[in-house]
Amino acid sequence: MSSSFRTLMSSGVKVKLLFFAKARELVGVTETGLVVPNGLYTQKKLLSIIVETFPVLCSIQGNFIVALNEECMDQSQSIELKEGDQLAVIPPLSGG
Repeated sequence: MSSSFRTLMSSGVKVKLLFFAKARELVGVTETGLVVPNGLYTQKKLLSIIVETFPVLCSIQGNFIVALNEECMDQSQSIELKEGDQLAVIPPLSGG
C-alpha cells in the first residue's frame, strides 16, 4: 500500500455510492465504496469528485443529482460527510 493511499485512508471518510438508472448502466455497478478527504462539500463538489472517479459519467454530468442519505441535497448546502454516509447518483427519470 502506497504512503499516499495510507494518508488518504487516515484523513478520509469512506462513503457508499449508489447508482441508479442510466448512471448504473454506465458505471456497471449498483454500489461501491469511495474514500473522500475530510472537509465540507457542496453538491457541485461531490458531482465533480464522482465524475472524476467515474469518467464514464461525463456524458450525463449535467443531468444528475446527488442525494445524501436518501435526501436530495440543496445546491447551496455545504455538508461534512461522515463514515458510512450514502451518496446516491440519480439521473433524470423518464416515463410514460
